[in-house]
Amino acid sequence: MIMTAPTRVIVIGSGFIAGEHLNALHQLPDAEVAGIVDLDPGRAAAAARAAGGVPWSVDLAAAITEWSADAAIVCTPNHTHPAIGRALAEAGVHALIEKPLAITPSAAAELVTLFEDRGLVLSAAHTHRYAPYARAVRQAITDGAVGRPLQARITLLGGWIWGDWRNWQIDRQRSGGHALHNGVHLLDLVTWWLGDTPTHVHAYGRKRAAADLEVHDYLMITVGYASGASAVCEMSRANQPRGIGYREVFVQGDEGTLRLPWDNEGTLLWGHDGTKSLAGGPSPFLAQARSWLATVRGSAGDGEAVTGRTGLAAVVLGDAAERSLADGTMITLTGEVAR
Repeated sequence: MIMTAPTRVIVIGSGFIAGEHLNALHQLPDAEVAGIVDLDPGRAAAAARAAGGVPWSVDLAAAITEWSADAAIVCTPNHTHPAIGRALAEAGVHALIEKPLAITPSAAAELVTLFEDRGLVLSAAHTHRYAPYARAVRQAITDGAVGRPLQARITLLGGWIWGDWRNWQIDRQRSGGHALHNGVHLLDLVTWWLGDTPTHVHAYGRKRAAADLEVHDYLMITVGYASGASAVCEMSRANQPRGIGYREVFVQGDEGTLRLPWDNEGTLLWGHDGTKSLAGGPSPFLAQARSWLATVRGSAGDGEAVTGRTGLAAVVLGDAAERSLADGTMITLTGEVAR
């Protein structure tokens, strides 16, 4: 059914990434921010003021009912996604859940089933899919610019972003590990670009910032595919200076080669306060929100919406990478969720 009134969206969580989603929602005429939910009343109130004085609550169930919510964006620590997702599905609320969808394939699969059985939209926030660079690579491959893709490589290197040792992102029990928390971005992209079925995963990692880190802050993940194609994903949060950022993409096909260096985006300024691009582009958060909202409202959108099953596939790959890191072996993917 196509909606006519604005879609009332709750944002759950009030950290940095929630702010990015809120900024995107405010730019969409068909969306209305119904309110913000956070377990910490101080954070919730501050985020609600920053969002223009919208309502806030610490009680998700009450907020869904009182605010007549149609949809929700989940921006909470990874281990909380299954419980929040179940509550939303049972209340009949569509959801966009920050990646990873969950920290285990079984929990992610349960969410997918819950939403599908109720005819609800579930999307995973693989925001990089909506970035201009990712879409340019996808379009070039789809157009046959390199022929049949044989090998893809993506490098995303960054400096340390986590504030201190209390951050949930470096707590393995809460984040699932770096391959699940950030590595899924790369694993999702190369699989999307190649359009192939992953069959095995091998990962190598290092703890560069400190030996007693619970997660690896540097990763090198290799993925093999059913056609014989392969991909290499290099990910770091251990580079210096702290604010550095670097990205490079390489795709080799049987009829051509594609290379997308970082300077494709224009002039960059690197400093201790971060990396700044002097030539910006469209916000991937805005493109993502527009695509997700179109699906929620009963429209086909741009045809590139990230589904719950897409999110599940990325969790399967991230989980395999974490298991490979743990025992040093290559992990063979089997079963329904591997396809």
